[in-house]
Parts: sequence; C-alpha cells; structure tokens
Amino acid sequence: MSTRNLTIARLAPPKSAWRRLAARDSLVRRIDWVLLLAALALSGLGIVLIYSATRNRTGITGGDPQFFLIRQTINLAIGVALAVGVMWLGHQRLRSFVPVFFALSLGAMLLVFSPLGTEINGQRAWLSIGGYTLQPGEFAKVAVVLGLAVILADQVDAGDREFPGTKAILQALGLAAIPLAVVVVDDMGMAMVLSVIVLGILLASGSPLRWSLGLIAAGIAAAVLVWLLGLLDSYQIDRFAAFADPSRDPSGVGYNTNQARIAIGTGRVWGSGLFNGTQTTGQFVPEQHTDFIFTVAGEELGFVGAGGIILLIGVVLWRALRIARESTDLYSTVIAAGIVAWLAFQCFENIGMALGIMPVAGIPLPFLSYGGTAMFAVWIAVGLLQSVRMKRPLSVTAAPAAGRAARAMPVR
Repeated sequence: MSTRNLTIARLAPPKSAWRRLAARDSLVRRIDWVLLLAALALSGLGIVLIYSATRNRTGITGGDPQFFLIRQTINLAIGVALAVGVMWLGHQRLRSFVPVFFALSLGAMLLVFSPLGTEINGQRAWLSIGGYTLQPGEFAKVAVVLGLAVILADQVDAGDREFPGTKAILQALGLAAIPLAVVVVDDMGMAMVLSVIVLGILLASGSPLRWSLGLIAAGIAAAVLVWLLGLLDSYQIDRFAAFADPSRDPSGVGYNTNQARIAIGTGRVWGSGLFNGTQTTGQFVPEQHTDFIFTVAGEELGFVGAGGIILLIGVVLWRALRIARESTDLYSTVIAAGIVAWLAFQCFENIGMALGIMPVAGIPLPFLSYGGTAMFAVWIAVGLLQSVRMKRPLSVTAAPAAGRAARAMPVR
C-alpha cells in the first residue's frame, strides 16, 4: 500500500462511526418535521395568547403578571420531553405496558371522587396534589387510543384475520365504556371526546360499518336518557340553553358565548394588535386563558391571525392523517387515526363554542389553552405520531393495513 493510501486509511473514520452517522441521518429523516414545527408554533402562540389574557388579572395570578406565562412555558418543556421519551421508547415497545397505563389512568380518574378531588366550574374532574391540579381524563384519551389499538390489531397484525372480529370489537367497546361511565355525568365534554375517539378508531380499523352506526345510535339514546332522567347538573342544562338561544339571558347563562362572539367580532380582519384587545384587557370573557383562548386570537390577531391558527391545526391533522395512511400495521394505523379523531373534534368543538356554533363544553383548545395535563397529553400524542412514522420504511407511500381499512371496509 502506498504512503498516500495509508494516510487516507488513517484519516477515514472506522466503519462503526459510519454506521452511527448513517443511523443518525436516517433517524432525522424519519421525523416529521412539518408536524413537529406546526405543533411547536401552536404551543408558542398559545403561550403568548395566555400571557395577553392573564397579564392584567392579578386576582388569579397572585400579583405576578408572568405567572401563567412561566407555568405554560414549563408545561410545554415537560410536554416536549414526554414526546421525546415516547419517540425513544417507541409505540411498539409501549404495547406491552398499555394495560398498566390504562389501569393507572382509570385509577387516577376514580381518585377525583376522593378527598384529593377538586371541583372547578361545576365539574369534579381534577386532582389537587401539592398545590397543583391535574385532570386525569386527559391521560384517559391516550389510554383509550392505545388500549383499543392493542385489542383491535392483535389478531390482524398476527395475520390471523383481515379485519377485527366481533369478539375484539366487543372487548374494545367494553374497555372504552369504563372511562366513559366515570365521566359521562359530571364531564360531558370529556365524554364527547372519548366517544369520538372510539368512533374514529372503529372506522379506521376496518370494523363493519354497523358497529359505528350502532355506536352513534347508542350515544344519541344515552344522551336522551341522561336528559330524561335529570342526571345533568343545572350548569350543564344552562350551557345547552345558552347554545340554543344565547340572547335569552345575555347577562346570565348566555354571557360567556355573547362575550366570546363580541371579542372575536371586534378583531375584524387584522385585529386590534397583540396586547391591545379591549375585551381581553377589560377581562370581559370568562376563562379566556383556558376554554376561550381562541377569542384572544380573534380579537387581537383578527381574522388573519385566527385563520393562521386554524391553518396550523389543519397542518397537524394533515400530517397525522398521512402518518396513519402510510403506517404498515393496523396497530400503528389505529393509534394515528385515534389521535386525529381526538384532536380534530376537540379543535372543532372549542373553536365552535367560541363562535357560538357549538355548546360550551369545557374542552380546551389543543396546544393553545392553558393547562399542564392537557399539554402533556397532546405532546404524548405527537410523540406517538412521530414514533409511528419513524418505524415505517422510508420508501413507504401507502400502507397495506391502512389501505385495507380505507378501501375494503365491509358493510355487513
């Protein structure tokens, strides 16, 4: 070997280093950067809007105008860390831990009826631990998505069946019924989200259409029964009454909806400018940093800014749908589809109630509303979506499992 070749050989990195570099490059390419950046943009905008809504509310910030700003920034950091942890572990590795996670989520939901539980705005759905409040129902969304994915995909991914069988569907519905039974009376918003998740998962799994139609019929029947039996609290009845006729009691039950619509309407096309909204500064909209965060965007950023937020939400949903379509096993497809159903319905309901086209249900706007548990849950969902994408081959353009579910869904 010549001296020149020896020199090149010494300077060249070992083969193991090349393998590590190739693996790192492959990992970077597998991450859905569009989804990640859109989720980060929404979360960052949410922090700014929360600060605008709370900087003058010294009564709820303890005199510190930056209280919620700092809290939500920490929540976002923890949420991103959870997403990275889920990506590192992988959704396939988490599969064996789903029963434990589901049991822990259900146990936390039941704890809200213990002395640790606390009531906020008429709903007993929070745990108060060490000065911090947690909403276990947020983690139940993740648990239901993973739990149903495991049950419905078990035999299909093993190659024993093309679509989930009757037994698997009944087991999945029975599993989902447990957290639904816990929240259906006291937290109608959470019950609505969980129901939509189950419906979306059934449709994506390729289950016979009669099951989805039956679920819709059962949901309508259950809602009518709850109403007839008088199981709704007065505040829940007032919310539906305000939705049906917001002008009936503008200073009472219709106050939230009317003020929200006024705030959004005053923003017009370009908005009044960040931190310059009269409705926001005057604290006219209740719960503006949580359930009605979209009104801050409507007033201060106008139609353009609010439309930009909806566009970013659309990007997140588009990338999630693409991940579901390109996944190569039913377990992964169902996870992604369940997350799409969850985020799509929750965004529609939250923005809809701010516009007055949906009843007030106490549902936060994903990525934007203030709340630690809600932020943790949506970023766990982002981590799951990234994990699903990272596990599929780079050359995949259409997943067989997703294709079977979408193209050959039987109607029987």
